[in-house]
Amino acid sequence: ARRYDVYPAENVVGEKDACGVGMIANMEKAPNHDLLQAALRALSCMEHRGACSGGMDSNIQLCGGDDSGDGAGVMTQIPWKLFASEVHIPEDRSGCAVGMLFLSKDPEERIAAKKRLEEALVHERFEILGYRIVPVNPSVLGERSAQTEPWTEQIFVRHPTARGQKLESLLYIARKQTEAKLSYDSMYIASFSTKTIVYKGMLKSVHLAEYYKDLQDPRYTVQYALWHRRFSTNTMPRWPLAQPFRTIGHNGEINTIQGNYNWTHARSSAFEHPNFGYRMEEVLPPCRAENSDSGNLDCYVELMLRCNREIPEALMIMVPEAYQDDGSSDAAEDAVKNFYEYWGALQEPWDGPALLAFCDGEYMGAALDRNGLRPARYFQLKDGTTVVSSEAGILEPESAPAELFRSKGRLGPGKMIAIDLHSGELIENDAIKQKMAAKKPYADWNRVFRENLPTPDFLGVGHDDPVAEVVEESLITLQFDLGYTIEDTEMVVEAMAQTGKEPTFCMGNDKPLAILSERPHVLYDYFTQRFAQVTNPAIDPYREALVMSVEVYLGRQGNIMAERPTYFQNLATNNRLLRVDSPMLHERELNAIKSSGLLTVELSTRYAHSDGPGTLEKRLSDLCYEASNAVRNGAELIILSDIPQTAQECLIAEDADPASCLGLERDQLAIPALLAVGAVHHYLIKQGLRTQASLIVNTGQCWSTHHFACLIGYGASAVCPYLALAHIRKWYSTDKGKAKADGQTVEQCQDNFRNAIIGGLKKIMSKMGISALESYRGAQIFQCIGLHDDVIDVAFKGTPSTMGALTFGDVANESMLMHRKAFPELDQGEAAVKLDFAGWYKYMKSKGEFHMNNPDMARALHKAVRENSPMSYEEYRRQIMDGRPVTTIRDLLDFVSDRQPIPIAEVEDALSITSRFVTGGMSLGALSRESHEVIALGMNRVGGMSNSGEGGEDRLRFTPVMDVDEEGHSPSFPHLQGLQNGDSAASATKQLASGRFGVTPEYLTSAKQLEIKIAQGAKPGEGGQLPGAKVDKYIASLRNSVPGVELISPPPHHDIYSIEDLAQLIYDLHQICPEAKVSVKLVASAGIGTIAAGVAKANADVIQISGHDGGTGASPLSSIMHAGAPWEQGLAEAQEVLVSNGLRKRVTLRVDGGIKSGWDIVVAAMMGGEEFGFGSIAMIAEGCIMARVCHMNSCPVGVATQREKLRKKFPGTPEHVANFMLFVAEEVRTILAALGYRSLDEIIGRTDLLGPRGNSDVRTNVPQPAVASGMGTKREPLGGPKRLSKAASVDLSVFFSDSPPDEEDRTSWVGATRNSPAHANGPVLDDDILGQPEIRQLLEQNSGSVQKELDICNTDRSVGGRIAGAIARKHGNYGFHGELNLTFSGSAGQSFGVWNIQGVNLRVIGECNDYVAKGMCGGTIVVSPHSDSTFKAEDNVIAGNTCLYGATGGEVFLNGRAGERFGVRNAGCHAIIEGAGDHLGEYMTNGIVVSLGRIGRNVGAGMSGGLIYVYDPEDQ
Repeated sequence: ARRYDVYPAENVVGEKDACGVGMIANMEKAPNHDLLQAALRALSCMEHRGACSGGMDSNIQLCGGDDSGDGAGVMTQIPWKLFASEVHIPEDRSGCAVGMLFLSKDPEERIAAKKRLEEALVHERFEILGYRIVPVNPSVLGERSAQTEPWTEQIFVRHPTARGQKLESLLYIARKQTEAKLSYDSMYIASFSTKTIVYKGMLKSVHLAEYYKDLQDPRYTVQYALWHRRFSTNTMPRWPLAQPFRTIGHNGEINTIQGNYNWTHARSSAFEHPNFGYRMEEVLPPCRAENSDSGNLDCYVELMLRCNREIPEALMIMVPEAYQDDGSSDAAEDAVKNFYEYWGALQEPWDGPALLAFCDGEYMGAALDRNGLRPARYFQLKDGTTVVSSEAGILEPESAPAELFRSKGRLGPGKMIAIDLHSGELIENDAIKQKMAAKKPYADWNRVFRENLPTPDFLGVGHDDPVAEVVEESLITLQFDLGYTIEDTEMVVEAMAQTGKEPTFCMGNDKPLAILSERPHVLYDYFTQRFAQVTNPAIDPYREALVMSVEVYLGRQGNIMAERPTYFQNLATNNRLLRVDSPMLHERELNAIKSSGLLTVELSTRYAHSDGPGTLEKRLSDLCYEASNAVRNGAELIILSDIPQTAQECLIAEDADPASCLGLERDQLAIPALLAVGAVHHYLIKQGLRTQASLIVNTGQCWSTHHFACLIGYGASAVCPYLALAHIRKWYSTDKGKAKADGQTVEQCQDNFRNAIIGGLKKIMSKMGISALESYRGAQIFQCIGLHDDVIDVAFKGTPSTMGALTFGDVANESMLMHRKAFPELDQGEAAVKLDFAGWYKYMKSKGEFHMNNPDMARALHKAVRENSPMSYEEYRRQIMDGRPVTTIRDLLDFVSDRQPIPIAEVEDALSITSRFVTGGMSLGALSRESHEVIALGMNRVGGMSNSGEGGEDRLRFTPVMDVDEEGHSPSFPHLQGLQNGDSAASATKQLASGRFGVTPEYLTSAKQLEIKIAQGAKPGEGGQLPGAKVDKYIASLRNSVPGVELISPPPHHDIYSIEDLAQLIYDLHQICPEAKVSVKLVASAGIGTIAAGVAKANADVIQISGHDGGTGASPLSSIMHAGAPWEQGLAEAQEVLVSNGLRKRVTLRVDGGIKSGWDIVVAAMMGGEEFGFGSIAMIAEGCIMARVCHMNSCPVGVATQREKLRKKFPGTPEHVANFMLFVAEEVRTILAALGYRSLDEIIGRTDLLGPRGNSDVRTNVPQPAVASGMGTKREPLGGPKRLSKAASVDLSVFFSDSPPDEEDRTSWVGATRNSPAHANGPVLDDDILGQPEIRQLLEQNSGSVQKELDICNTDRSVGGRIAGAIARKHGNYGFHGELNLTFSGSAGQSFGVWNIQGVNLRVIGECNDYVAKGMCGGTIVVSPHSDSTFKAEDNVIAGNTCLYGATGGEVFLNGRAGERFGVRNAGCHAIIEGAGDHLGEYMTNGIVVSLGRIGRNVGAGMSGGLIYVYDPEDQ
């Protein structure tokens, strides 16, 4: 068997990229240099979609920095005429090829690499015609690009006999053999073909042709070209990662790359094809770990091409559209469905946002992902030219005037367009796919080789399944043994059985990490779900369910490179694959699978524990061997089961009495199901056997959505949770259970449980932007916290892991602790009659798990802030610092000062420290008006910054309060107490979340800082809902919605599908409010450093790292408990990556998540934090008592409710919040003095001042503030934190260093951005407009009318935004009474008319790109084609995707069609268009949209208000 490694963990957290991409072709004209120049100009129009090492090009021009481009390139046909002048090329070029080589600049290494390549080529009988040194101009390179610039040569070869596919195959073999022996540093072959050539590098768009002199040579003539401009999330330049690759240019990200890579390697052992014969192994594996996700996609496409697939066919297999629910019934469309169904059983999708431009010399074209998450416009000209591009407006108006355009269109979700490079024919989506589907009899193959699993009913009352009877009779014993608690059964299993939905909870996860807990945990608790943020979007699995798929195929996959099903097996004669509707099975379905005809082997995961903890590792090894042996002997299904073996015997003995069957042997432990499936999965991959059989897990240790996700994510195709189902049946048999079932049958309750699990799985998949379960299976979209590397390497290889500690022995010990509860006689104990309360979700004093936020702590803090008592604050501090178990990573750390203490008087003052404090983005709506305003008032008093959250803000709060009486009452704010004249209730930070509620020009311009909330600590990757009960009249008025109707925040920002989209939104915000800094809120997770680097390059001013323990008003319970990572990990990683990439000075780092004390602040500062956020603790300071009923609108103290009666009980005042912040600041001062430092600036980034904590109860160097101030006497600790056996071996090395950082470097970035103005957009068109005297006068006088006509192009972005900001600052949203009429001619760039305001009327004669009228508040926008255009406007696309996003007013008129998601979250705009793509009016809450033309699918999904009128002349 061939053996291949899995996708490495460092790649999982490594570089991400995005870009602008396009292609141009004209096969009707002879090859010409003008077409290449048109391509290069189009590429230069994409510069804003790329980046440089120092950030965005516009900011580098202003502020300086390394302008090494992240990558740019072109692919064209080979310019033989150019090369023939330097290399002798035969007249008959049919056997000739040229390779583009990146070589080492070291002569010896270069010669050795070329020798390797020549040997491989000669072995395939190629004749070496010669080499050519590619002429370049290195002077245009930036610093880092120059440091890694390769030596570039071209090699020319000829084969005497081979032609066509045979010739390409021989080139491929020679190249793969060479690559297997050399690193990319020695030789990277950018292209090697008889048809195409690639010129690329770590360059800016404008420098590509300047660097490669060939591209300026008029002899370089072509008929087609493909271009690409890259935006990388880091700055370490790697020339091989520039694009295009050999067949594709990819704009997007492969979310499932880890699984795709692993499955590709696993399948490789079965790959065979006549084109390679016995030499197949020489070209495997197809993918390579040092490639990017796009590079590996290209490699796999290339292998398919060499196996006689056409490139449109290969991409249909790898990136399929969502075909299941398209509603079509046409015979030709059915043929395409049969194609997708056939290949869908064999090849998981390479899933993620993608615009794929492709070319192999036979076809050129473009394809879009199933969700349509990247922009793709295409144009046909009357002279035969076809263009596809990320943007419109990339052709020179002089060479492509309006009258030359035949049509303008866009690619929709999952669609494709192609050009036959031989005939010149443009083939649109339906035709090209039908052509590919007609190549083979897929309908016949599906009938023969696919079978649907019958769907028997769930077990009911009085069932006759003997094993299930034994399980039910031994229920509590098995539940103890496998780790259930009473909370798991009542809050999870029973709740889902009743409602069919995941349970909802609130606040956050404030209990100890599993690795720090004193209690045994199931193995799943050491894994957290990863999620999309910035570089790719999450998906809404509810409102966009049409793209989701959870079907599963069971059986042997075999050789998918073969061209007919008979190739699909080597050993077995049965080629059937069994289709199952969902991955959750019940007992009867599992039995049906066993009797389906597929060869099934069931392996027990139980083992005798009598030999001690070391037995686990040996039994796991034996299990892997048993599984591989079964597969070698023909097994097509492996079932891993932890049902006790004695229960299994009941099936064998026909006359056995189930009641007499012992439910569980005392000496038998179960291997944790996750460990078992992960180990077998990876072992079969190593043995080259993985795709020959499916894995099914029959386990009692699986009851939540997170458990299912883990099992499937590590290789299981399906799971039967027999114990959870048994519990539902047992629960239903009680009077209490039957009453709660509310008339439902036991079968319906079990089906509810399955529906909840499937819904939760879709949600978890969608958090990472994954649509298909087959792509999620084996993709390992998790981070591990607390398992030793030995365990990771065996069962979870390739998973990012931190804080490694637990060995196999430790895992066995945890299982044994659970087992002893099942059999208390092992410890001479008594049998329990009910499950334990573990306190996983709720706090109960002296019982269950510790929770940081608890009533005792709240009472202590209330006393401190209400009495303004330092001694009471000390009591609070002692409770959260010295008197509790180890809970967080920072609890394992202590200070290691290198100085003597200093007097506290020498330390910076408290207000200097509180200026660094912020509060979390808690929305008005989730919070009551009183609590939201009090936090803002308190933070403003101490110079900190509160955050509006995503609910908008009353304009009354934008001006200071000046009508306060002596008792602290204000007529303006009659509901508040303790006010002072001069107080400000304005949130200094205004948030933009995905819902864009209340985001108007006035709202934005009132901000000191603008925050883009990418993710939330309590539920990263998910959207939010504000229950209808909380949407009263006041809240609805702020959010432009309907009272009493639930409001939805989408999981993604619909204008942030990639890193360059984030850069555009940052640009939009800097446009309207140049003085306000823009912060981006991320959630800690593996790979956040890479994301942070991209955000820094995208021109953000502040990056906020939120921990997983952040609070929330409402969230699925599994999300609160199992997503995200501690802020310590996220901050440490972000700091390290930003410093190493030279980007740290570009951003301020902020951190939040469970921060409650000055000690937390100092630790965070040493790790690199400059500003610090408080969330739940700020709510507690103003009166929250942690009742944890936020989601129920019944907060008893009026903090998180809109019920008037409860709001009157609100006890907080601004002074309470201010007092807390000042207490924390004084604690910081005390610690700084004890450490010998005078300011936070002096310790920021000083991880050398941290070290592992000793065994003492009290942290060193932390005197109490009361003592330091001479106000009290030192008291003894309350009984310090316990050091755990689990935590004792935790690896903490990433959190501290042994030596200080370079002080000159450190001081260069500490405070660099915090003390500087906001980043700028550079020169913009709006400045020119606002600079005109008559317009300045119009704004000042607030009356009159001005008309202007201007030219516009696609690089003029966010036009109108700065004008709206200037008006809003002077006149508010609706106070401008003048009229400014601006008419533009050309192609407007992204975000045209963003934030447009009353009195401003914008018109474009031409076309627009994405995000027209984003956040529009008033005025009008009109877009119409040029009068010289000859096409029908109503049939052509005139605007891009996501128009009117979050608009609150105004009018829009489009004389043509729009793209996807027109009117998304429209909250008041009136618009008329002539057709649109999918998701029209999604999440709309107000306004009117009239569509006079064809529209796509999913109209009005999530819509809660407003009106949509549709006239569809085609009646579709």
